[in-house]
Amino acid sequence: MPSTLIRRTEYDPDKRILSVWLVTDNKRYEFEDVPPETFAEFRSAFAKGRYFNSHIRNHFLYRRSDS
Repeated sequence: MPSTLIRRTEYDPDKRILSVWLVTDNKRYEFEDVPPETFAEFRSAFAKGRYFNSHIRNHFLYRRSDS
């Protein structure tokens, strides 16, 4: 997943939590109640950072973790 914004992602389909690690810091952002379809679109997007900014950031509640 080459991206200038996103270092790594994980998705838990049972809890519908999308974890995103950004390149800019060492924090994990856990976005809540992300539908599987949104995660599938995100994974297949050519520009993952652009998709993240347009469809995930500021669209789902999230919490930040230092890990």
